[in-house]
Amino acid sequence: MELDFKEIATVSMVLFAVIDIVGTLPIVVDLRNKHGHIESEKASLVAGLIMIIFLFIGEEFLNLIGIDVHSFAVAGSFVLFFLALEMILGIRLYRDESSGSASIVPIAFPIIAGTGTMTTLLSLKAQYQTENIVVAIVLNIIVVYVVLKLSARIEKMLGKNGLDVIRKAFGVVLLAIAVKLFAANVKGLFV
Repeated sequence: MELDFKEIATVSMVLFAVIDIVGTLPIVVDLRNKHGHIESEKASLVAGLIMIIFLFIGEEFLNLIGIDVHSFAVAGSFVLFFLALEMILGIRLYRDESSGSASIVPIAFPIIAGTGTMTTLLSLKAQYQTENIVVAIVLNIIVVYVVLKLSARIEKMLGKNGLDVIRKAFGVVLLAIAVKLFAANVKGLFV
Protein backbone atom coordinates (compact mmCIF):
# COMPACT_ATOMS: atom_id res chain seq x y z
CA MET A 1 0.00 0.00 0.00
CA GLU A 2 1.60 3.21 -1.19
CA LEU A 3 -0.13 6.51 -0.50
CA ASP A 4 0.43 9.25 -3.06
CA PHE A 5 -0.48 12.63 -1.59
CA LYS A 6 -0.79 14.24 -5.02
CA GLU A 7 -3.35 11.58 -6.03
CA ILE A 8 -5.17 11.95 -2.71
CA ALA A 9 -5.36 15.73 -3.19
CA THR A 10 -6.60 15.39 -6.78
CA VAL A 11 -9.21 12.75 -5.95
CA SER A 12 -10.30 14.71 -2.87
CA MET A 13 -10.89 17.81 -4.97
CA VAL A 14 -12.83 15.82 -7.58
CA LEU A 15 -15.04 14.22 -4.92
CA PHE A 16 -15.48 17.55 -3.14
CA ALA A 17 -16.68 19.12 -6.37
CA VAL A 18 -18.99 16.21 -7.23
CA ILE A 19 -20.46 15.80 -3.75
CA ASP A 20 -20.79 19.60 -3.69
CA ILE A 21 -21.81 19.70 -0.04
CA VAL A 22 -21.31 23.47 0.06
CA GLY A 23 -23.41 23.92 -3.08
CA THR A 24 -26.16 21.72 -1.66
CA LEU A 25 -26.09 23.63 1.62
CA PRO A 26 -29.32 25.48 0.72
CA ILE A 27 -31.04 22.08 0.28
CA VAL A 28 -29.62 20.86 3.60
CA VAL A 29 -30.78 24.04 5.36
CA ASP A 30 -34.24 23.66 3.81
CA LEU A 31 -34.46 20.03 4.95
CA ARG A 32 -33.33 21.02 8.44
CA ASN A 33 -36.02 23.70 8.57
CA LYS A 34 -38.72 21.28 7.35
CA HIS A 35 -37.79 18.20 9.36
CA GLY A 36 -35.89 19.52 12.35
CA HIS A 37 -32.54 18.07 13.42
CA ILE A 38 -30.32 16.40 10.78
CA GLU A 39 -28.35 13.44 12.06
CA SER A 40 -24.96 14.53 10.71
CA GLU A 41 -23.06 11.52 12.07
CA LYS A 42 -25.49 8.96 10.68
CA ALA A 43 -25.78 10.63 7.27
CA SER A 44 -21.99 10.97 6.93
CA LEU A 45 -21.23 7.37 7.96
CA VAL A 46 -23.87 5.87 5.69
CA ALA A 47 -22.71 7.97 2.72
CA GLY A 48 -19.09 6.96 3.35
CA LEU A 49 -20.01 3.27 3.54
CA ILE A 50 -22.03 3.49 0.33
CA MET A 51 -19.11 5.08 -1.50
CA ILE A 52 -16.47 2.65 -0.20
CA ILE A 53 -18.63 -0.42 -0.91
CA PHE A 54 -19.38 0.83 -4.41
CA LEU A 55 -15.68 1.56 -5.00
CA PHE A 56 -14.84 -2.09 -4.27
CA ILE A 57 -17.80 -3.95 -5.82
CA GLY A 58 -18.75 -1.50 -8.55
CA GLU A 59 -16.17 -2.82 -11.02
CA GLU A 60 -17.18 -6.45 -10.38
CA PHE A 61 -20.80 -5.48 -10.88
CA LEU A 62 -19.90 -3.87 -14.21
CA ASN A 63 -17.98 -6.99 -15.26
CA LEU A 64 -21.00 -9.08 -14.36
CA ILE A 65 -23.11 -7.12 -16.82
CA GLY A 66 -20.34 -6.91 -19.43
CA ILE A 67 -19.17 -3.29 -19.16
CA ASP A 68 -15.47 -2.41 -18.84
CA VAL A 69 -14.16 0.35 -16.57
CA HIS A 70 -13.02 2.52 -19.51
CA SER A 71 -16.54 2.56 -20.97
CA PHE A 72 -17.97 3.43 -17.57
CA ALA A 73 -15.32 6.12 -17.08
CA VAL A 74 -16.19 7.73 -20.43
CA ALA A 75 -19.87 7.62 -19.52
CA GLY A 76 -18.94 9.05 -16.12
CA SER A 77 -17.09 11.90 -17.77
CA PHE A 78 -20.34 12.86 -19.52
CA VAL A 79 -22.21 12.79 -16.19
CA LEU A 80 -19.50 14.97 -14.62
CA PHE A 81 -19.69 17.31 -17.61
CA PHE A 82 -23.42 17.82 -17.12
CA LEU A 83 -23.04 18.18 -13.33
CA ALA A 84 -20.44 20.88 -13.98
CA LEU A 85 -22.80 22.66 -16.37
CA GLU A 86 -25.50 22.59 -13.69
CA MET A 87 -23.10 24.13 -11.19
CA ILE A 88 -21.73 26.79 -13.56
CA LEU A 89 -24.97 27.82 -15.25
CA GLY A 90 -27.22 27.46 -12.21
CA ILE A 91 -29.64 25.18 -14.05
CA ARG A 92 -31.08 21.85 -13.03
CA LEU A 93 -30.88 19.05 -15.62
CA TYR A 94 -31.76 16.21 -13.26
CA ARG A 95 -34.34 16.43 -10.53
CA ASP A 96 -34.56 14.00 -7.63
CA GLU A 97 -37.88 13.12 -6.11
CA SER A 98 -38.34 14.80 -2.76
CA SER A 99 -38.58 12.68 0.34
CA GLY A 100 -40.72 13.01 3.44
CA SER A 101 -37.75 12.37 5.75
CA ALA A 102 -34.34 13.96 6.18
CA SER A 103 -32.58 10.97 7.73
CA ILE A 104 -30.56 8.65 5.47
CA VAL A 105 -32.67 9.54 2.44
CA PRO A 106 -32.17 12.15 0.95
CA ILE A 107 -29.07 13.41 2.81
CA ALA A 108 -26.78 10.33 2.64
CA PHE A 109 -28.30 9.13 -0.61
CA PRO A 110 -28.70 10.77 -3.12
CA ILE A 111 -27.39 14.18 -1.96
CA ILE A 112 -23.97 13.01 -0.72
CA ALA A 113 -23.52 9.57 -2.33
CA GLY A 114 -25.62 10.02 -5.44
CA THR A 115 -25.32 8.84 -9.01
CA GLY A 116 -22.70 11.46 -9.85
CA THR A 117 -20.54 10.33 -6.94
CA MET A 118 -20.86 6.65 -7.88
CA THR A 119 -19.97 7.31 -11.49
CA THR A 120 -17.04 9.46 -10.40
CA LEU A 121 -15.68 6.75 -8.09
CA LEU A 122 -15.51 4.18 -10.86
CA SER A 123 -14.11 6.73 -13.28
CA LEU A 124 -11.40 7.64 -10.77
CA LYS A 125 -10.67 3.97 -10.10
CA ALA A 126 -9.69 3.64 -13.76
CA GLN A 127 -7.00 6.27 -13.26
CA TYR A 128 -5.94 6.33 -9.58
CA GLN A 129 -4.89 3.82 -6.89
CA THR A 130 -7.75 2.44 -4.77
CA GLU A 131 -6.10 3.21 -1.41
CA ASN A 132 -5.71 6.87 -2.40
CA ILE A 133 -9.39 7.01 -3.36
CA VAL A 134 -10.40 5.50 0.01
CA VAL A 135 -8.35 8.14 1.86
CA ALA A 136 -9.99 10.86 -0.28
CA ILE A 137 -13.44 9.45 0.53
CA VAL A 138 -12.68 9.54 4.25
CA LEU A 139 -11.38 13.11 4.01
CA ASN A 140 -14.50 14.17 2.12
CA ILE A 141 -16.80 12.47 4.62
CA ILE A 142 -15.08 14.42 7.40
CA VAL A 143 -15.72 17.64 5.45
CA VAL A 144 -19.33 16.58 4.83
CA TYR A 145 -19.82 15.90 8.53
CA VAL A 146 -18.41 19.29 9.52
CA VAL A 147 -20.53 21.10 6.92
CA LEU A 148 -23.70 19.26 7.98
CA LYS A 149 -22.97 19.96 11.64
CA LEU A 150 -22.26 23.65 11.04
CA SER A 151 -24.73 24.24 8.19
CA ALA A 152 -26.60 27.07 9.89
CA ARG A 153 -23.39 28.93 10.79
CA ILE A 154 -21.89 28.45 7.32
CA GLU A 155 -25.06 29.73 5.68
CA LYS A 156 -25.00 32.89 7.79
CA MET A 157 -21.27 33.40 7.26
CA LEU A 158 -21.17 32.97 3.45
CA GLY A 159 -24.58 34.24 2.49
CA LYS A 160 -26.32 33.34 -0.76
CA ASN A 161 -23.76 35.10 -2.98
CA GLY A 162 -20.82 33.38 -1.28
CA LEU A 163 -22.41 29.96 -1.78
CA ASP A 164 -23.06 30.76 -5.45
CA VAL A 165 -19.43 31.80 -6.05
CA ILE A 166 -18.10 28.60 -4.45
CA ARG A 167 -20.53 26.46 -6.45
CA LYS A 168 -19.53 28.07 -9.77
CA ALA A 169 -15.79 27.84 -9.01
CA PHE A 170 -16.05 24.12 -8.28
CA GLY A 171 -18.17 23.73 -11.40
CA VAL A 172 -15.30 24.98 -13.56
CA VAL A 173 -12.87 22.63 -11.79
CA LEU A 174 -15.28 19.73 -12.31
CA LEU A 175 -15.66 20.59 -16.00
CA ALA A 176 -11.87 20.43 -16.49
CA ILE A 177 -11.75 17.10 -14.65
CA ALA A 178 -14.52 15.71 -16.87
CA VAL A 179 -12.52 16.59 -19.97
CA LYS A 180 -9.39 15.00 -18.49
CA LEU A 181 -11.26 11.78 -17.57
CA PHE A 182 -12.74 11.57 -21.04
CA ALA A 183 -9.36 12.06 -22.74
CA ALA A 184 -7.62 9.53 -20.48
CA ASN A 185 -10.22 6.78 -20.95
CA VAL A 186 -11.51 7.18 -24.49
CA LYS A 187 -8.27 5.59 -25.77
CA GLY A 188 -9.05 2.45 -23.76
CA LEU A 189 -12.26 1.92 -25.73
CA PHE A 190 -10.33 1.22 -28.92
CA VAL A 191 -7.64 -1.08 -27.55
